[in-house]
Amino acid sequence: MVILDDLPKRLQADDPEERRIVTGVPWEQYEVLLADLGDSLAYRVAYLDGVLEIVSPSRRHENAKTRTGDLLLIYFLETDTEYFPMGSTTLRKPEKKAGGEPDESYCIGTDKEFPDLVIEVVVTSGGINRLDMFRRLGAREVWFWQNNEFKLYHLREETPTQFTATFGYELISRSELLPNMDIDLLTECVRNPNPLAAAKEFRQRLREQLNLG
Repeated sequence: MVILDDLPKRLQADDPEERRIVTGVPWEQYEVLLADLGDSLAYRVAYLDGVLEIVSPSRRHENAKTRTGDLLLIYFLETDTEYFPMGSTTLRKPEKKAGGEPDESYCIGTDKEFPDLVIEVVVTSGGINRLDMFRRLGAREVWFWQNNEFKLYHLREETPTQFTATFGYELISRSELLPNMDIDLLTECVRNPNPLAAAKEFRQRLREQLNLG
């Protein structure tokens, strides 16, 4: 496909997290691109109002998203939380002119067509606004991992009036979907360069917190 013709040359850096933005793309062409890519893990694709974004995830990006997912699994097990992982499933709502592939995503409580919780790792800025995109896709909470810290947003308005700058989401300090999650602890463990030590510490301290509670 023409959109992908020069991507390999543009994405040859060792750990690039480089993105390609294409404007004026019809929804039908976005669907064709997804069909061409199939189950390829080489590119992550997002679409909003005719703007197409194609990213080749870096190792740093994949490391942060996988480790966050590993710690969330521990949380779900230790708190006996019903969860349904959706990973990087391609989410599409043509009537909303929005489509995207979260880094990690989950339905909480019951299985659904679209996830309640979305995790996004941000290595480079710019591109499609993820809050706008995920609002249209129905995500109740969006967590961003950027600059070694989490920022959490909870959806308050389907049609933004008060929270217009954040497309209907409110910046929160504690998850409303996962109320027993200590974000400071999660942050500390994602920062830990040793994944096994981080997972053990997260589990131990989470158990201590739950027992105290």
